[in-house]
Amino acid sequence: MRILPAGDRAVLVELESLDAVLGYYAALADSPPAGVIDIVPAARTVLVTTDGGDLSSLTRALHAVQSVDGVQVGGDLLEIPVTYDGEDLPDLAGFLNCSIDDVIKRHTAEDWTVAFCGFSPGFGYLTGTGTWDIPRRKSPRTKVPTGAVALAGEFSGVYPRESPGGWQLIGHTDLAIFDQNRTPAALFHPGRHIRFTKADN
Repeated sequence: MRILPAGDRAVLVELESLDAVLGYYAALADSPPAGVIDIVPAARTVLVTTDGGDLSSLTRALHAVQSVDGVQVGGDLLEIPVTYDGEDLPDLAGFLNCSIDDVIKRHTAEDWTVAFCGFSPGFGYLTGTGTWDIPRRKSPRTKVPTGAVALAGEFSGVYPRESPGGWQLIGHTDLAIFDQNRTPAALFHPGRHIRFTKADN
């Protein structure tokens, strides 16, 4: 673990893996040091922002944090109904050497957790307990529709608004993942558990 300054009110904690980030973030969010006002996990880092206190004291406190194995905070469950009609679903089934139904069963049986958020407001990178290694599209789309459910690498995700994207599209949901007129605006937050269900059409 390395801890680096990030301006005069924050530090960046570098960790060796996403699992390490999840465990560290869970422990830190459960018992943050005095003066910490924001904690933002990413794939290999955790950004810790303070109210302007002594960064050297914060650094010592962060070195003392004991990571939690296999536990994420904010573990409430959100179910997302999905219509599995994505353009890439047939090709993805071929890549995985299984049927389309098998891909759907695997996706809905997975226990997903929001590892971190980014890319666009409301977009969450969901990691599962199984082993996923899905290649991105060789040519990204210029427009991915709002609500598209997708896979890439070890992650699943839901596009909160229309945007470019190179993930493999497997379906869509009508659930508004991000709505700036709602409180909270984003349904995804780090540590939240996600379950995809097959929508009744």
